[in-house]
Parts: sequence; structure tokens; C-alpha cells
Amino acid sequence: MALTSALITTSTTAVYSSTVSGSQLGNAITSMIICNYTSGTTATVTLYAVGNSGGSFGTPSNTNMIVYQLSVPPGETVSLDQEKLVLSGNDTISAVASANSVLSITISTLPV
Repeated sequence: MALTSALITTSTTAVYSSTVSGSQLGNAITSMIICNYTSGTTATVTLYAVGNSGGSFGTPSNTNMIVYQLSVPPGETVSLDQEKLVLSGNDTISAVASANSVLSITISTLPV
């Protein structure tokens, strides 16, 4: 199992990029945990599961959005672990928040 952590900013940014090697087919995301580490700012988060584009990183858009403006109150944590996502090489999870310095994300993956 591997962990990747990032801060979510007000610019849409890849917070996880799937890389594969050898006989590996991809990476399964087992959970995504989003934490609002402030004591006074509610923030929203939007997440995208972006497929690769001809072997290169794709572009986040409305067609690959998986979470839209989920509200995360101060001091709260949201766990997204009901369904697994399997990403091929150069697939990404991208995120954008309504405020900077408010949300962090930790993504747990397993190679497949």
C-alpha cells in the first residue's frame, strides 16, 4: 500500500498521478481522506478522475468530475472509500478547493 498526501488549493491541480512499471496494470485507489485542518473556515472540494490522453495527462472537466463542491466544515474529515477506482498509467486525481490553506487530501493506493 502506498500513501500520497497533498494540500488542495484554489487552482485545479493533480493530487495523485498513477504510474505503472513492469507487469503492473495500474493502481487501485482504496480510499481518499479529505481533512479541513482549520478551526474556522468551511471549504468545498471538487474532485476529478482524469483519464490519460494518448499517453499524456488529461484535462479535468465536467465529464470526469466525481465530487462537486463537497462541503468540509472546520475540524472535520471526509472519507471516500465506498468504491474503488483503478487508474492506468498517467491517469490522475485532480482537486480544487474554495479556499487555500484549508484542506489536505491523503490517497491510499494498491498496485494491480
